Amino acid sequence: MFTYKLFVNAARKNALTLRITYRRQKAELSLGFCVSEDELAGILSGDPSAKNRQLASLVAIWLGKIEEIKFDLLKSGRAVEGPKAIMDLVQAAFYGREPDDAKRGGFVSFYEAHAEAYTNRSTRESNQYTLSCMRRFDAATGCGLDRMALEDVNYAWLSDFEAWMIRQGLSQNTRKIHFGNIRTAMRDAYKRELTDNDPFRRFTFRPAKTRKRALDADALRMLFGYPVEPFAEIYRDMFALSFMLLGINTIDLYNLTEVTRQGRIEYARSKTDGLMSVKVEPEAMEIIDRYRGERGLLCIADRWSDHRNFRHQLNIALRRIGKARGKGRKDSPDDGPFAEVTSYWARHSWATAAYEIGVPDDVISQALGHQGSGARVTEVYIRRSMDKVDEANRRVLDWVLY
Repeated sequence: MFTYKLFVNAARKNALTLRITYRRQKAELSLGFCVSEDELAGILSGDPSAKNRQLASLVAIWLGKIEEIKFDLLKSGRAVEGPKAIMDLVQAAFYGREPDDAKRGGFVSFYEAHAEAYTNRSTRESNQYTLSCMRRFDAATGCGLDRMALEDVNYAWLSDFEAWMIRQGLSQNTRKIHFGNIRTAMRDAYKRELTDNDPFRRFTFRPAKTRKRALDADALRMLFGYPVEPFAEIYRDMFALSFMLLGINTIDLYNLTEVTRQGRIEYARSKTDGLMSVKVEPEAMEIIDRYRGERGLLCIADRWSDHRNFRHQLNIALRRIGKARGKGRKDSPDDGPFAEVTSYWARHSWATAAYEIGVPDDVISQALGHQGSGARVTEVYIRRSMDKVDEANRRVLDWVLY
């Protein structure tokens, strides 16, 4: 039976190459990636570098398909003419096409590997949701999703997909998420030289305009001191703590582990992996001390199985604060002062408050962990002082709280 190996082809600019050997004859296939010997060793050992995690997922899928081909040939006793015929079977299995058209690549097989390669759970699930939506579109229209090559994702297909989503009642922002996921996958395939197709040069999509999601200083002051029922105190206080920590997201709040000796919390933002360092002001420390946890800095990590459950309950509780209640009366969705508030309003509210008291835009951007618009590469090597951010946060808290 045939043997196979992956190797770095130095003669082809370190192209990752598959070699099939059968009856002392060889066939080779460039897989469209360039890696070093060390990078390939890490991929094959199961310890890839961060930049090669997606490639490692693809390699695992490819090797599994080759083993399936070998097993099928052994089981059936089918004869093959040589390594080229085996390579045709491999290409068909890799790309989901017939052998003579395999080089065009398979859209679904690439998209699945692209989605699974994300280490961030939310991003991975978002891409899986997009794939499930495309499959529902395929079931309704018979577009032949599983037979589509990367080149088949064109303006016409995207337009038909959008028209179907509109008929299903999907919002403009939901459609934008799906198209954003598809665009990222297609441009990844383009960079890896798996296709020359970039349909989003012609097809454009825009998110819907959204309302400002910020409370003014008076509303914040009222919310932070609102006399809620005992069960809701933790939700009110966690929203306040999020605000006091520069609008920290619930996932990062949930995962906090400690306050440093210097009186700061330091973490990598889950959304961007950017390093954050926030000075814990006395008002924030008072809340932290009240809700100390065992598994993490805060008890929310002890009480809720993950940050999603916590955020869901937090948003429900926030919207119920101050609502009129009566015996046998259901809550009205819009009869309370905070009926539209969610956990994310803490972040918008901090930014708005900072802007209104004259904090410069670049300081607000740094406080929120946004990448600068200037030389981003340079910023990697410069650890900017947080003094201005610390000063801005103190000014915001003084203005809102007092």
